[in-house]
Amino acid sequence: MKHLPNLLTLGNLFCGCVAIVYVLTARPYTTFSLGDHGGIPTWYWVQGAEQMYLGSIFIGIAAVCDLLDGMTARALKVFSPIGKDLDSLADVVSFGVAPSMILFKFLWDAQMQEKNAMDASMLAMVPALLIACFAALRLAKYNITADNQKAYFIGMPVPATGIFVGSFPLVAWYCPASVAHFFTPVFLNKWALYLIIAVLCGLMVSKIKFIKMMPAKWKIAYAWPQLVLILLCGAAFPFIGFATIPFGFALYVILSLIYRQPEPEEVAGE
Repeated sequence: MKHLPNLLTLGNLFCGCVAIVYVLTARPYTTFSLGDHGGIPTWYWVQGAEQMYLGSIFIGIAAVCDLLDGMTARALKVFSPIGKDLDSLADVVSFGVAPSMILFKFLWDAQMQEKNAMDASMLAMVPALLIACFAALRLAKYNITADNQKAYFIGMPVPATGIFVGSFPLVAWYCPASVAHFFTPVFLNKWALYLIIAVLCGLMVSKIKFIKMMPAKWKIAYAWPQLVLILLCGAAFPFIGFATIPFGFALYVILSLIYRQPEPEEVAGE
């Protein structure tokens, strides 16, 4: 049983890798065959193995594994430096690299909408990789300051960033038409995507104190932000579907900004 938290962490990492595979194999691409027309190369379209939203689903499963490994470690009272570092490495892949690949694909689609699409440079898409870089930086900082982040997170937690970006394909494919009509211009605008990348990177390494979903104490003074977040997201889901995820993300940022976070010694003293 003592290895169960690490097994769940590896499940997180595995799902993150699967998510990357689904994202990178989505969308049509071209290949050629030398067997037809007398050995003359013949180009044809090959559809991706699956759609990109399956990558989003595996990011969600990775998030569940990430939640369960911490809960299991606390329940079993099993803690180790290996588990801590392994958790960070898994989070970099599942909530850093996998979302970067999603943004890379969306930036590619946005570039294909422009007049000079055929002359598109790969450099126009590489800013998406900054999400993975800043996620790694955020997790490295967390590993050496975790004792100061017991009541709150300093900087946007990496899983929150990953879930937010991971929701984009689900919003694009499955939201009601009226909601998708609002998001589509954003997903197909490279400047909007660049802005999203810049904001997310800034939030991850900021000094903003973000609430933890497990409140410091089960009292209304401490738990009201979590209750507001859960209730409003629950009320919104029947109307806006998977767009509830970006809505919840925005609400999470706003609540974190307006809530007075208790200091660790303040929580311990009551």
